Amino acid sequence: MTGTFLDGVRTLARGIREEPRPFRTALVGSVVYGVGNAVSGFLVGRVTTDVVVPALDGSGTVGPRDVWLAGATLTAVTVVLVGGVLLRRIFGGAFTFALQARYRRALARRYLDLPLAWHHAHPAGRLLATAGSDVEAMWQATMVLPFALGTAILIVFAGIAMAAADPVLAAVGLLVVPALVIANVVYQRRMSPLVVAVQQLRGEVSSTAHESFEGALVVKTLGLADEEVSRFRVDAERLRDANVAAGRTRGAFDPLIEALPSLGTLLVLVVGTVRVASGHTGVGDLVQVAYLLGLLAFPVRSFGWLLADLPRTVAGDARVQAVLREDATTPWGTQPVAAGGPLGVATNGLSYRHPAPALDPLTDDGREHPAPQPVLSDVTLDVTAGTTVAVVGGTGAGKSTLAGLLVRLVDPSTGDVLLDGVDVRRLAEGQIAGAASLVPQSTFVFDDTIRGNIALGLEVSDDEVWRALELAQADGFVRSLPSGLDELVGERGSTLSGGQRQRLALARALVRHPRLLVLDDATSALDPAVERAVLDGLERSGTGTTVVVVAYRPATIALADEVVHLDHGRVVDRGPADEVAARDEGYRDLVTAYARAAADRAAEEGAA
Repeated sequence: MTGTFLDGVRTLARGIREEPRPFRTALVGSVVYGVGNAVSGFLVGRVTTDVVVPALDGSGTVGPRDVWLAGATLTAVTVVLVGGVLLRRIFGGAFTFALQARYRRALARRYLDLPLAWHHAHPAGRLLATAGSDVEAMWQATMVLPFALGTAILIVFAGIAMAAADPVLAAVGLLVVPALVIANVVYQRRMSPLVVAVQQLRGEVSSTAHESFEGALVVKTLGLADEEVSRFRVDAERLRDANVAAGRTRGAFDPLIEALPSLGTLLVLVVGTVRVASGHTGVGDLVQVAYLLGLLAFPVRSFGWLLADLPRTVAGDARVQAVLREDATTPWGTQPVAAGGPLGVATNGLSYRHPAPALDPLTDDGREHPAPQPVLSDVTLDVTAGTTVAVVGGTGAGKSTLAGLLVRLVDPSTGDVLLDGVDVRRLAEGQIAGAASLVPQSTFVFDDTIRGNIALGLEVSDDEVWRALELAQADGFVRSLPSGLDELVGERGSTLSGGQRQRLALARALVRHPRLLVLDDATSALDPAVERAVLDGLERSGTGTTVVVVAYRPATIALADEVVHLDHGRVVDRGPADEVAARDEGYRDLVTAYARAAADRAAEEGAA
């Protein structure tokens, strides 16, 4: 419990240092609230002694002026209290939301900076939950922090005012403070593991939901909706049970914490009545003490809220800091890419293995996942600038991994990737993106216009966009759209066919005039004639582009100057397509599989 409390305090202190201005203003409002309440209690006691009691028992002369003056004084104090509450709430909220925005921006920046290999090891749903619910939980306590600090000031000033009125009644009333401290400590100790469990399960629910939504097409086509709902229901029910457990604990302690100040007020009234009857204190002093103690009933609960939120602060901070402190950065050098012409590409002893899945920082028990098997092993290539090379291999051969390594989406486990003889790790940041483009096999289209999806922030003219569309053989269908380049394509390009999305992705790469173009099976949804037109257009354009294409179909391979056959992460053979086919039986089986299957079907139909 002590560790959680201190960790939570350190996190809150860091938040104050990072956003001091709204916190200071909120704290001023809270101080005004605390001192103002203490002053109002003192004034209520004085008004009772000097105005109310004399007016009721006729022991003094109380005129309208006295009544109006007392009312005006109390009203003025109330106005000041309202101002304090407004300052506390407005700037307390600003303090909380400024911190949440700051850390969400920091996470977004970090997510984009971290290499793709790191993302492969972390479920996307958990990362979304970290940027959402974990950041919210991390700073939830700051919403009540100024209130709790103002309440501490209220207790001090109220205690002084009560002691000035009647030390005995003050001592009786303030007995409630240690009782509240004990109750809050026990409360926080019980809540801490429950809140950590809730935070963990929120991440799991988010991860399951994200996976289900991302796989909606598979779920629907296979009729697995019921199974997917059942899988989600299990996680959702576990989260519900954890929230219910936390709610039960809160429900058990909240009434107790709320009742203690009321019990203290009742005890003060009982003891105070005896003291008034015996003449040891006055009615005004009793009213002052009882009123001040009653004022503490609601504010003192802020300590409970603060302590209850500290475990969430610690749990959220653990996940957020696990990302922000991640050292899996992509180091960059200072060298530029050589100027002019297509880029030559070479790899030397290239090997790569995917990272093991990452553990949740809230539940990390020291386990380690076994390292995955290598995807690529000792791959050495030399692609001449300006040529087209087809990479061919069976499923799982490492073709997509090689494509990502060539444009440095990931770094190799061992070996080097060279662009025009320069190790990609020595190039300055932005140099590869400015000279090379990758069109992946999974095409992503943004919910934007055709123009927006192609330019993606690049300052290009419409003429350049149309030229890229022509090279990608996409200008025809774009011209037929009602709004042309301004046509909205829907989320993930829902209004377009698979082939149209692939051609938009090709145009997006081509508008940047890449000197190296890597096509990771990026023309699989195109018919052979369109595919040939795309590659022939690149050759005729004179843009000076080296093309590396992951290919399956003989029509695509026939367009390449050279073929590289990958099998189980190793280069088995390379050379002109006809030479490799003549000497490599595995390659020959791959590229003739479709033709052989078609011939077998034709023979079966003829025999029938």
